[in-house]
Amino acid sequence: MPPERYHLVLLLDGRPTMHGWWEDEDVARRKFASWVGAYGRAGAHITLTDEETGTVLTEWPDPG
Repeated sequence: MPPERYHLVLLLDGRPTMHGWWEDEDVARRKFASWVGAYGRAGAHITLTDEETGTVLTEWPDPG
């Protein structure tokens, strides 16, 4: 079975620390917000990607 479509990755100091896969975008976005609340600090980078299209949906910190 292929992984779910929405992939969430947490890098701490440039190292992959956690990742998760969800098939529902709303669930993935809620997880993203949860991870930002729990792990958002200096040295952290959190990215939510739609693996079907290759599009980064959101990331923290915002590259602005």
